[in-house]
Amino acid sequence: MPLASTTYYFSSLEDLIANAVEYAGSRETEQLRARVAAVPRRRRGAECTADVLVDVLVGEGNGLRVTEQLISRYERYIACARQPGLREIERRILEERTEAVIEVIERSGRTVRPELVRALVRAVDGAVVAALVGGADDPRTQARATLIDVIDVLAPIDDRVAQVH
Repeated sequence: MPLASTTYYFSSLEDLIANAVEYAGSRETEQLRARVAAVPRRRRGAECTADVLVDVLVGEGNGLRVTEQLISRYERYIACARQPGLREIERRILEERTEAVIEVIERSGRTVRPELVRALVRAVDGAVVAALVGGADDPRTQARATLIDVIDVLAPIDDRVAQVH
């Protein structure tokens, strides 16, 4: 794309980057909503809930292949440290991810406390970043292990929902 095209549509490099982050985040959110909509309502144990949440938060199973979209998510987080103008965009995207997790947890027959769900999302993000940095573990495997460790504490089974499947 010629430089003239970018300066015609965007007032600055920061404006172009903000629009790119907004676009990438909105595409990710659309995919996230579609994955959540496909989750049936039923009571789930810790491992099954972790599996569903990993599919929603990290992406569906693709072995050790890490998607560019997943890497991009965490690059955007880091970019916020250098470009404060991106922070509000990323906060909104993170809140949409958290709302999606809340819905999955509710669909899994578990108790939802939003402040604890935010901690759960942060724990998954930390596990995925650790896997990306370490390179030896699949991010899905790391995220799943983390979720299994914390799901019953952060989102316990709601005893008012029918039995576990």
